[in-house]
Amino acid sequence: MPIVAQSTETTDWVSRFADEVIEESERRAPGKPVVVASGLSPSGPIHLGNLREVMTPHLVADEVRRRGHRVRHLISWDDYDRYRKVPADVPGVDKTWSEHIGKPLTSVPAPKGSAHPNWAEHFKAAMVESLAEMGVEFDGISQTAQYTSGVYREQILHAMKHRGDIDAILGQYRTKKAPAKKQQQKPVDEAELEAAEGSGAAGEDDGSSGAAGYFPYKPYCGNCEKDFTTVTSYDDDSTELTYACTECGFSETVRLNEFNRGKLVWKVDWPMRWAYEGVIFEPSGVDHSSPGSSFQVGGQIVGIFGGEQPIGPMYAFVGISGMAKMSSSKGGVPTPGDALKIMEPQLLRWLYARRRPNQSFKIAFDQEIQRLYDEWDRLDAKVDDGSALPGDVAAHSRAVGTAGGELPRTPRPLPYRTLASVADITGGHADQALRILSDLDPSIPLGSLDEARPRYDKAEAWINNHVPADQRTIVRAEPDAELLKSLDEQGQRSLRLLLDGLAANWSLDGLTHLVYGVPKVQAGFSADATPKELPPEIKTAQRSFFALLYHLLVGRDTGPRLPTLLLAVGQDRVRALLGE
Repeated sequence: MPIVAQSTETTDWVSRFADEVIEESERRAPGKPVVVASGLSPSGPIHLGNLREVMTPHLVADEVRRRGHRVRHLISWDDYDRYRKVPADVPGVDKTWSEHIGKPLTSVPAPKGSAHPNWAEHFKAAMVESLAEMGVEFDGISQTAQYTSGVYREQILHAMKHRGDIDAILGQYRTKKAPAKKQQQKPVDEAELEAAEGSGAAGEDDGSSGAAGYFPYKPYCGNCEKDFTTVTSYDDDSTELTYACTECGFSETVRLNEFNRGKLVWKVDWPMRWAYEGVIFEPSGVDHSSPGSSFQVGGQIVGIFGGEQPIGPMYAFVGISGMAKMSSSKGGVPTPGDALKIMEPQLLRWLYARRRPNQSFKIAFDQEIQRLYDEWDRLDAKVDDGSALPGDVAAHSRAVGTAGGELPRTPRPLPYRTLASVADITGGHADQALRILSDLDPSIPLGSLDEARPRYDKAEAWINNHVPADQRTIVRAEPDAELLKSLDEQGQRSLRLLLDGLAANWSLDGLTHLVYGVPKVQAGFSADATPKELPPEIKTAQRSFFALLYHLLVGRDTGPRLPTLLLAVGQDRVRALLGE
């Protein structure tokens, strides 16, 4: 469902940014492709907070592309960054990985059992796979490849020549007291934290200063491969650079005009890339909003490289139900791949598209996912019948497809909570699942489970991996004879009314009408009576009746929706468990 280009008066944030990006690109680089950018550090699992770094420019780039403009969405893989710490809870990794701290991420071994050649490629691969499933088109740039092949040589020499100017800009912030650290709910930018020997206001690495002066370049040691190095001298004319490693004691003199084993420090590296790639739009995390942060400082340093700072919003925290904040270095955080195991890509895209970048939101791995899916299905229906609001239509369209076409979708998108209940009750038996799902609407039965896939598989994965064992549904093997015997006349009659109506109402809608109707009939009302026509005590009677059925069927006060549960158990077994 393609999006019609919208004006700047629309409430759709993506269209507004697209307007600005197109105008700015025509001013800066007329006739050239529009360049938007993201940066990701494969220092550990790339989590759902990092995904906002990609989805924000992706959605804007896609809108620009829909309007007929050429676009490049760059993803800079910061795989030449230093390995800072051993992430927690990463399979195949133990404390021995600490011996690699200080090396480039591409020089660190991948976790044990990985099919990938190094640490960076291992974590990059999972993200690439997820982005493909989500329909995100991008040009990936390895910073290891860029630096080690000499692509940035002229930029490095230029930065070294103008190190005094860079130092002066950074010096504006060094004397300012760093703000006290607060517990904040925001994504953690790996480049912003715990950088080696940082002296900037935000605690980031802005280069080495010593007796020989300031240098915005840090070599990796030729002996131990680590970046515990200090430049001790540099000659602008010959480009001879001498450094010493405090880790292993190694020292050497190289010519920087032919040396490719090092990189610009982060606060200089980022604005250098803005200028080199001609980036028009790039968002940044709220971490970058503090005085002296790399985004603010970069806005001044980029001019040294003849470029301009990109436009782009600060994006807010993306949370997970039950988790305070996410950090790749700490491990144990959900990734896009984890989310895509339990939700279709359309839903995940929608969560990022419907909220402005400065609005925080949560991604549900708990029961809330069922409510999110209900909300998504309602929006889907409103879009189909033309009753959805324009902003919601735009977010929906960006979720279901891109300028290149619609994403694959489930042919029969049955309610997620129903699919989850069926997967729970059947315990992975596909034939039983097909039987139950076909009974939901006997007039159009499922021909195979494939019609309900991939949504059914996502719901089954959620049940199996995110629902605690004590919340799973186990149908009784035998009737609860003691409970059945203890029922009073009213309880016995309620079961009789239900059993008498089973055969004629054996569908999802029919059973819904039946189970809600039994208490109404017992109270002397029509089964079709609406809530407005009924006294408040009917709701109490319904709850008591439902609790009785749950006890007789699954031995608990609650469980899956009763109509779905009855279909899952099957008529014969329901009759047996209810004492017929």
